[in-house]
Amino acid sequence: MTELAERPCAAVQVAALIFAVLLVDEGLKVREANPAAEAMFGSSASRLSGRPLFDLCDLEDERIAESLRDAEGQFIARGISLRCAGRDVLINLTASPVPSHPGWRVITLSEIGSRESRDEGMAPDLGAPSVLAHEIKNPLSAIRGASQLLARRSEPQNVPLAQLIETEVDRIAGLVDRMQQLGRQSVDPLGPVNLHEAVRGAMATVRAGRPQGPELSEEFDPSLPPVLANRGVFEQVLINLLANACDAAGSGADAMVQVRTRFVSDLVIKAVTFGRAVRLPIEITVTDNGKGIPVDLRDHLFRPFVTSKPGGQGLGLALVRKLVGDMGGRIAYRRDEAAGLTHFRINLAAAPESKA
Repeated sequence: MTELAERPCAAVQVAALIFAVLLVDEGLKVREANPAAEAMFGSSASRLSGRPLFDLCDLEDERIAESLRDAEGQFIARGISLRCAGRDVLINLTASPVPSHPGWRVITLSEIGSRESRDEGMAPDLGAPSVLAHEIKNPLSAIRGASQLLARRSEPQNVPLAQLIETEVDRIAGLVDRMQQLGRQSVDPLGPVNLHEAVRGAMATVRAGRPQGPELSEEFDPSLPPVLANRGVFEQVLINLLANACDAAGSGADAMVQVRTRFVSDLVIKAVTFGRAVRLPIEITVTDNGKGIPVDLRDHLFRPFVTSKPGGQGLGLALVRKLVGDMGGRIAYRRDEAAGLTHFRINLAAAPESKA
Protein backbone atom coordinates (compact mmCIF):
# COMPACT_ATOMS: atom_id res chain seq x y z
CA MET A 1 0.00 0.00 0.00
CA THR A 2 1.42 3.40 -0.97
CA GLU A 3 1.90 6.27 1.46
CA LEU A 4 -0.86 8.24 -0.34
CA ALA A 5 -3.36 5.39 0.00
CA GLU A 6 -2.76 5.19 3.72
CA ARG A 7 -3.75 8.78 4.35
CA PRO A 8 -7.29 9.33 5.65
CA CYS A 9 -9.67 11.02 3.25
CA ALA A 10 -10.95 14.57 3.81
CA ALA A 11 -14.21 13.32 5.30
CA VAL A 12 -12.38 11.25 7.90
CA GLN A 13 -10.17 14.21 8.75
CA VAL A 14 -13.17 16.51 9.25
CA ALA A 15 -14.90 13.86 11.38
CA ALA A 16 -11.83 13.73 13.64
CA LEU A 17 -11.81 17.46 14.41
CA ILE A 18 -12.68 18.39 18.00
CA PHE A 19 -14.50 21.57 16.91
CA ALA A 20 -17.84 21.72 15.14
CA VAL A 21 -17.92 21.90 11.33
CA LEU A 22 -21.12 22.66 9.41
CA LEU A 23 -21.68 22.81 5.66
CA VAL A 24 -24.54 25.24 4.91
CA ASP A 25 -26.20 26.10 1.63
CA GLU A 26 -27.13 29.51 0.23
CA GLY A 27 -30.23 29.57 2.44
CA LEU A 28 -28.18 28.89 5.59
CA LYS A 29 -29.61 25.40 5.90
CA VAL A 30 -27.33 22.73 7.29
CA ARG A 31 -26.33 20.09 4.77
CA GLU A 32 -23.58 18.24 6.63
CA ALA A 33 -22.30 18.18 10.20
CA ASN A 34 -19.33 16.44 11.81
CA PRO A 35 -19.52 14.54 15.14
CA ALA A 36 -18.32 17.57 17.14
CA ALA A 37 -21.24 19.56 15.67
CA GLU A 38 -23.60 16.78 16.72
CA ALA A 39 -22.24 17.11 20.25
CA MET A 40 -22.52 20.90 20.31
CA PHE A 41 -26.10 20.98 19.04
CA GLY A 42 -27.24 17.85 20.84
CA SER A 43 -28.59 16.16 17.73
CA SER A 44 -27.46 13.70 15.07
CA ALA A 45 -26.19 14.83 11.67
CA SER A 46 -29.30 13.38 9.99
CA ARG A 47 -31.57 15.46 12.24
CA LEU A 48 -29.48 18.58 11.73
CA SER A 49 -29.54 18.21 7.96
CA GLY A 50 -32.00 20.60 6.31
CA ARG A 51 -32.56 22.75 9.40
CA PRO A 52 -31.88 26.51 9.22
CA LEU A 53 -28.77 27.49 11.16
CA PHE A 54 -30.61 30.15 13.16
CA ASP A 55 -33.14 27.56 14.33
CA LEU A 56 -30.28 25.67 15.94
CA CYS A 57 -28.56 28.56 17.68
CA ASP A 58 -29.16 32.10 18.87
CA LEU A 59 -26.39 34.65 18.32
CA GLU A 60 -26.45 37.61 20.69
CA ASP A 61 -24.45 39.83 18.34
CA GLU A 62 -26.68 40.84 15.44
CA ARG A 63 -23.64 41.96 13.45
CA ILE A 64 -22.38 38.37 13.37
CA ALA A 65 -25.80 37.17 12.29
CA GLU A 66 -25.85 39.71 9.46
CA SER A 67 -22.39 38.62 8.35
CA LEU A 68 -23.61 35.03 8.20
CA ARG A 69 -26.58 36.07 6.08
CA ASP A 70 -24.16 37.50 3.53
CA ALA A 71 -23.89 34.49 1.23
CA GLU A 72 -20.42 35.46 0.00
CA GLY A 73 -19.13 36.57 3.39
CA GLN A 74 -15.83 35.27 4.66
CA PHE A 75 -14.92 36.21 8.22
CA ILE A 76 -13.56 35.18 11.60
CA ALA A 77 -15.23 36.12 14.90
CA ARG A 78 -13.67 35.39 18.29
CA GLY A 79 -15.22 35.17 21.74
CA ILE A 80 -18.86 35.55 20.69
CA SER A 81 -21.84 34.43 22.78
CA LEU A 82 -23.99 31.65 21.39
CA ARG A 83 -26.97 29.82 22.84
CA CYS A 84 -27.50 26.30 21.57
CA ALA A 85 -29.03 23.09 22.94
CA GLY A 86 -30.25 25.00 26.00
CA ARG A 87 -26.91 26.39 27.16
CA ASP A 88 -24.84 29.55 26.72
CA VAL A 89 -21.30 29.16 25.39
CA LEU A 90 -18.48 31.29 24.05
CA ILE A 91 -17.11 30.32 20.65
CA ASN A 92 -14.71 31.27 17.92
CA LEU A 93 -16.50 31.17 14.56
CA THR A 94 -15.26 31.10 10.98
CA ALA A 95 -17.21 31.21 7.73
CA SER A 96 -15.48 30.14 4.48
CA PRO A 97 -17.21 30.29 1.07
CA VAL A 98 -17.11 27.20 -1.15
CA PRO A 99 -15.93 28.50 -4.55
CA SER A 100 -17.50 25.66 -6.54
CA HIS A 101 -20.94 26.23 -4.98
CA PRO A 102 -21.91 29.95 -4.84
CA GLY A 103 -23.57 30.83 -1.54
CA TRP A 104 -22.45 27.65 0.22
CA ARG A 105 -20.07 27.94 3.17
CA VAL A 106 -18.16 25.86 5.64
CA ILE A 107 -18.73 27.16 9.17
CA THR A 108 -16.58 26.15 12.12
CA LEU A 109 -17.53 26.73 15.76
CA SER A 110 -14.83 26.18 18.35
CA GLU A 111 -16.05 26.30 21.95
CA ILE A 112 -13.75 28.27 24.25
CA GLY A 113 -15.81 28.10 27.44
CA SER A 114 -19.01 29.22 29.10
CA ARG A 115 -20.19 32.81 29.25
CA GLU A 116 -18.89 32.97 32.81
CA SER A 117 -15.33 32.21 31.77
CA ARG A 118 -15.13 35.00 29.17
CA ASP A 119 -11.56 36.29 28.80
CA GLU A 120 -10.35 33.75 31.37
CA GLY A 121 -8.90 30.26 31.45
CA MET A 122 -10.31 27.69 33.82
CA ALA A 123 -7.62 28.52 36.36
CA PRO A 124 -6.78 32.17 37.04
CA ASP A 125 -3.13 33.11 36.87
CA LEU A 126 -2.43 34.14 40.44
CA GLY A 127 1.17 33.03 40.65
CA ALA A 128 2.49 36.47 41.60
CA PRO A 129 -0.15 37.12 44.29
CA SER A 130 0.57 33.67 45.69
CA VAL A 131 4.26 34.53 46.12
CA LEU A 132 3.27 37.84 47.68
CA ALA A 133 0.88 36.02 50.02
CA HIS A 134 3.72 33.88 51.33
CA GLU A 135 5.73 37.00 52.16
CA ILE A 136 2.77 38.63 53.92
CA LYS A 137 2.10 35.77 56.34
CA ASN A 138 5.35 36.10 58.31
CA PRO A 139 4.80 39.69 59.50
CA LEU A 140 1.12 38.90 60.13
CA SER A 141 2.15 36.27 62.67
CA ALA A 142 4.33 38.83 64.43
CA ILE A 143 1.51 41.39 64.49
CA ARG A 144 -0.92 38.82 65.91
CA GLY A 145 1.51 37.85 68.65
CA ALA A 146 2.12 41.49 69.53
CA SER A 147 -1.63 42.17 69.74
CA GLN A 148 -2.10 39.24 72.15
CA LEU A 149 0.74 40.50 74.31
CA LEU A 150 -0.72 44.01 74.20
CA ALA A 151 -4.12 42.70 75.29
CA ARG A 152 -2.60 41.09 78.37
CA ARG A 153 -0.64 44.19 79.39
CA SER A 154 -3.10 46.93 78.47
CA GLU A 155 -5.61 48.76 80.60
CA PRO A 156 -9.09 47.13 80.41
CA GLN A 157 -10.43 49.90 78.21
CA ASN A 158 -7.72 49.16 75.58
CA VAL A 159 -8.27 45.39 75.40
CA PRO A 160 -11.06 45.62 72.74
CA LEU A 161 -8.69 47.54 70.46
CA ALA A 162 -6.01 44.85 70.80
CA GLN A 163 -8.63 42.17 70.14
CA LEU A 164 -9.74 44.06 67.03
CA ILE A 165 -6.18 43.98 65.72
CA GLU A 166 -6.04 40.21 66.28
CA THR A 167 -9.40 39.69 64.57
CA GLU A 168 -8.39 41.71 61.51
CA VAL A 169 -5.04 39.91 61.29
CA ASP A 170 -6.92 36.57 61.27
CA ARG A 171 -9.22 37.85 58.54
CA ILE A 172 -6.28 38.93 56.38
CA ALA A 173 -4.51 35.61 57.02
CA GLY A 174 -7.63 33.77 55.81
CA LEU A 175 -7.65 35.88 52.66
CA VAL A 176 -3.97 35.13 52.10
CA ASP A 177 -4.60 31.39 52.50
CA ARG A 178 -7.30 31.48 49.81
CA MET A 179 -5.01 33.43 47.49
CA GLN A 180 -2.36 30.75 47.92
CA GLN A 181 -4.88 28.06 47.02
CA LEU A 182 -5.79 29.93 43.84
CA GLY A 183 -2.14 30.25 42.84
CA ARG A 184 -1.29 26.63 43.57
CA GLN A 185 -0.02 24.79 40.48
CA SER A 186 -0.14 21.22 41.79
CA VAL A 187 -3.28 19.14 41.25
CA ASP A 188 -4.73 16.70 43.76
CA PRO A 189 -4.84 13.07 42.55
CA LEU A 190 -8.04 12.01 40.80
CA GLY A 191 -9.86 8.71 40.99
CA PRO A 192 -13.34 7.17 41.06
CA VAL A 193 -15.66 9.00 43.48
CA ASN A 194 -19.14 7.93 44.51
CA LEU A 195 -21.00 11.04 43.44
CA HIS A 196 -23.96 10.85 45.80
CA GLU A 197 -21.91 9.95 48.86
CA ALA A 198 -19.81 13.08 48.26
CA VAL A 199 -22.88 15.26 47.69
CA ARG A 200 -24.58 14.01 50.86
CA GLY A 201 -21.37 14.54 52.82
CA ALA A 202 -21.24 18.17 51.68
CA MET A 203 -24.94 18.67 52.43
CA ALA A 204 -24.47 17.28 55.95
CA THR A 205 -21.61 19.71 56.59
CA VAL A 206 -23.65 22.69 55.43
CA ARG A 207 -26.71 21.60 57.45
CA ALA A 208 -24.59 21.31 60.59
CA GLY A 209 -23.23 24.82 60.15
CA ARG A 210 -26.59 26.36 59.24
CA PRO A 211 -29.28 24.75 61.40
CA GLN A 212 -31.63 27.67 60.77
CA GLY A 213 -30.94 27.81 57.04
CA PRO A 214 -33.17 26.64 54.18
CA GLU A 215 -33.91 22.95 53.83
CA LEU A 216 -31.56 21.22 51.38
CA SER A 217 -33.30 18.83 49.01
CA GLU A 218 -31.92 16.37 46.50
CA GLU A 219 -32.99 14.93 43.16
CA PHE A 220 -30.54 12.18 42.25
CA ASP A 221 -30.17 9.80 39.34
CA PRO A 222 -29.21 6.59 41.18
CA SER A 223 -27.86 4.98 38.01
CA LEU A 224 -24.93 7.38 37.61
CA PRO A 225 -21.45 5.83 37.55
CA PRO A 226 -18.56 7.08 39.71
CA VAL A 227 -17.10 10.41 38.60
CA LEU A 228 -13.44 11.15 37.98
CA ALA A 229 -12.62 13.54 40.82
CA ASN A 230 -10.92 14.03 44.16
CA ARG A 231 -13.35 13.35 47.01
CA GLY A 232 -12.07 16.08 49.33
CA VAL A 233 -11.80 18.70 46.60
CA PHE A 234 -15.22 17.84 45.21
CA GLU A 235 -16.85 18.17 48.63
CA GLN A 236 -15.12 21.52 49.15
CA VAL A 237 -16.56 22.76 45.85
CA LEU A 238 -20.06 21.63 46.82
CA ILE A 239 -19.83 23.12 50.32
CA ASN A 240 -18.91 26.50 48.82
CA LEU A 241 -21.76 26.38 46.30
CA LEU A 242 -24.31 25.18 48.87
CA ALA A 243 -23.27 27.85 51.38
CA ASN A 244 -23.63 30.54 48.70
CA ALA A 245 -27.02 29.13 47.71
CA CYS A 246 -28.20 29.20 51.33
CA ASP A 247 -27.08 32.82 51.66
CA ALA A 248 -28.94 33.72 48.46
CA ALA A 249 -32.14 31.85 49.37
CA GLY A 250 -32.32 33.35 52.85
CA SER A 251 -34.28 31.87 55.74
CA GLY A 252 -37.87 32.56 54.68
CA ALA A 253 -40.56 29.91 54.62
CA ASP A 254 -40.27 29.57 50.84
CA ALA A 255 -36.44 29.41 50.74
CA MET A 256 -35.23 26.50 48.61
CA VAL A 257 -31.86 24.93 47.81
CA GLN A 258 -31.65 21.77 45.73
CA VAL A 259 -28.90 19.52 44.39
CA ARG A 260 -29.72 17.60 41.24
CA THR A 261 -27.62 15.00 39.41
CA ARG A 262 -28.16 13.58 35.96
CA PHE A 263 -26.44 11.98 32.98
CA VAL A 264 -26.51 14.35 30.01
CA SER A 265 -27.50 11.84 27.37
CA ASP A 266 -28.60 14.33 24.71
CA LEU A 267 -25.73 16.78 25.10
CA VAL A 268 -22.07 15.80 25.12
CA ILE A 269 -19.89 18.62 26.40
CA LYS A 270 -16.33 18.63 25.23
CA ALA A 271 -13.42 20.60 26.66
CA VAL A 272 -9.72 20.60 25.98
CA THR A 273 -8.27 19.37 29.25
CA PHE A 274 -4.88 17.92 29.95
CA GLY A 275 -4.12 18.35 26.22
CA ARG A 276 -6.97 16.23 24.92
CA ALA A 277 -10.71 16.36 24.31
CA VAL A 278 -12.80 14.87 27.12
CA ARG A 279 -16.46 14.02 27.57
CA LEU A 280 -18.17 15.55 30.62
CA PRO A 281 -21.55 13.82 30.82
CA ILE A 282 -22.05 13.76 34.62
CA GLU A 283 -23.93 16.89 35.69
CA ILE A 284 -24.43 18.25 39.21
CA THR A 285 -26.63 21.33 39.59
CA VAL A 286 -26.99 23.45 42.73
CA THR A 287 -30.18 25.53 42.53
CA ASP A 288 -31.62 28.22 44.79
CA ASN A 289 -34.60 30.54 44.56
CA GLY A 290 -32.80 33.69 45.71
CA LYS A 291 -32.76 36.93 43.75
CA GLY A 292 -29.69 35.95 41.73
CA ILE A 293 -26.43 37.65 40.84
CA PRO A 294 -26.61 41.32 39.79
CA VAL A 295 -26.61 41.59 36.00
CA ASP A 296 -23.47 43.70 35.88
CA LEU A 297 -21.46 40.97 37.66
CA ARG A 298 -22.61 37.91 35.73
CA ASP A 299 -19.98 38.09 32.99
CA HIS A 300 -17.20 38.29 35.59
CA LEU A 301 -18.64 36.02 38.24
CA PHE A 302 -15.74 33.57 38.43
CA ARG A 303 -12.99 36.17 38.48
CA PRO A 304 -11.09 36.78 41.71
CA PHE A 305 -12.28 39.68 43.89
CA VAL A 306 -15.70 39.92 42.20
CA THR A 307 -18.53 39.64 44.75
CA SER A 308 -22.05 40.85 45.40
CA LYS A 309 -21.88 40.15 49.15
CA PRO A 310 -21.37 43.07 51.53
CA GLY A 311 -17.92 42.54 53.02
CA GLY A 312 -17.26 39.59 50.71
CA GLN A 313 -13.77 38.90 49.42
CA GLY A 314 -14.73 37.53 46.02
CA LEU A 315 -12.47 34.48 46.13
CA GLY A 316 -14.98 31.69 46.76
CA LEU A 317 -16.25 31.20 43.20
CA ALA A 318 -12.82 31.83 41.70
CA LEU A 319 -11.49 29.01 43.87
CA VAL A 320 -14.44 26.77 42.95
CA ARG A 321 -13.74 27.34 39.25
CA LYS A 322 -10.05 26.48 39.70
CA LEU A 323 -10.80 23.31 41.68
CA VAL A 324 -13.38 22.13 39.12
CA GLY A 325 -10.88 22.84 36.34
CA ASP A 326 -8.18 20.89 38.21
CA MET A 327 -10.54 17.89 38.11
CA GLY A 328 -10.94 18.27 34.37
CA GLY A 329 -14.48 19.62 34.67
CA ARG A 330 -16.45 22.74 33.94
CA ILE A 331 -18.73 25.01 35.94
CA ALA A 332 -21.29 27.47 34.60
CA TYR A 333 -23.86 29.87 35.98
CA ARG A 334 -27.38 30.37 34.61
CA ARG A 335 -30.23 32.51 35.85
CA ASP A 336 -33.80 31.49 35.00
CA GLU A 337 -35.67 34.74 35.51
CA ALA A 338 -39.05 33.24 34.58
CA ALA A 339 -38.81 30.62 37.31
CA GLY A 340 -36.85 32.82 39.72
CA LEU A 341 -34.07 30.24 40.03
CA THR A 342 -30.29 30.40 40.02
CA HIS A 343 -28.34 27.37 38.76
CA PHE A 344 -24.66 26.55 39.20
CA ARG A 345 -23.97 23.57 36.96
CA ILE A 346 -20.87 21.36 37.22
CA ASN A 347 -19.97 18.83 34.52
CA LEU A 348 -17.42 16.10 35.24
CA ALA A 349 -16.06 13.08 33.44
CA ALA A 350 -17.12 9.56 34.37
CA ALA A 351 -14.35 7.52 35.97
CA PRO A 352 -12.78 4.95 33.63
CA GLU A 353 -14.09 1.45 34.18
CA SER A 354 -11.64 -0.72 36.09
CA LYS A 355 -10.20 -3.61 34.14
CA ALA A 356 -10.87 -7.01 35.62
